Amino acid sequence: MTSEPRFEGKALITGASGFIGGRVRDALLARGVDVVAIRRKGSPAAKKGRSVEAEYDDVAGLERVMREEKPDYVLHVAGATKGVTYEDFRRANVVPTKNLLEALLRAHPGVKRFVHVSSLTAYGPSTAERALVESDARKPIEFYGESKREAEEAVESVGDRLPWTILRPGGVYGPGDVDYFELFKEVSRGRNVFFGNRKRWFSAIYVDDFVSATLAASAHPGAIGKGFFVCDNTPITWERFQGAIVEAAGKRVMTLDLPEMLVSVAAFGGELATKVDGKPRLFNRQKAKMGAQEAWTCKSDAIRSATGWRHEHPVERGVREALEWYRREGWIR
Repeated sequence: MTSEPRFEGKALITGASGFIGGRVRDALLARGVDVVAIRRKGSPAAKKGRSVEAEYDDVAGLERVMREEKPDYVLHVAGATKGVTYEDFRRANVVPTKNLLEALLRAHPGVKRFVHVSSLTAYGPSTAERALVESDARKPIEFYGESKREAEEAVESVGDRLPWTILRPGGVYGPGDVDYFELFKEVSRGRNVFFGNRKRWFSAIYVDDFVSATLAASAHPGAIGKGFFVCDNTPITWERFQGAIVEAAGKRVMTLDLPEMLVSVAAFGGELATKVDGKPRLFNRQKAKMGAQEAWTCKSDAIRSATGWRHEHPVERGVREALEWYRREGWIR
């Protein structure tokens, strides 16, 4: 079992209203940490912990927050996974990162740690034979990954002026997630659907394991000035992952192997819809390009070595706990 890192003081978190950020906030509160969430102006106050209003494009406003709150840890979890243009992703993923760093440098350089949650996509796809490691070159292939790469470089450019850590999770799933949830929902309806990806590989991490990795890396001195991949260290195929959902659900399902071409059709349709109403869709050609790769895998040996962190949820356990949560919360029957 992963030993709990020792947090002393205050944590300021971005993205606390989101899937991962909310779990990080709850874990910190459970440990008795004073948690302050940044919320956009006009957004409702946090239901758990405290919150302060600030805009990520307002460096002076962020400086004020840093000066008044003087957080010991800044956990930057907020970001966007959907957008239309690269500028959309840059505005949501790069600009806030740069401005938070600038505000800390100006108003609170004594922070114990700035933790930036990035993504495996900042490095791009792997091959089925070899998972990515930290020494590999970053070669993102789409807008989201490119924005995460640029944000990582902004963090690294700070050098030793601030103590920082970068975390790059694989696919994060679990209670509250809405993307992998679609697979659970399909199984609940008696369907196990593949879109040409049945034998393709990816690295996954259960959300609470990613949270524990975040806390371990935040508090451990061995993580300062380093970036880490975070996954359960066992690359899996979509066939195995979805099979675990079917087994956990205990249902008879119809397995459908649909042609990958349908993903391209859905992507084109999603972009057409976006042109009509301006709202970004999950299905677009950028996402289709990601889905067409043979593997998105990484290894988490480096963070294990640096911090002693270990995951506690192999995929079968993680899927089962996620399913129980979806049922308990009424997301599926």
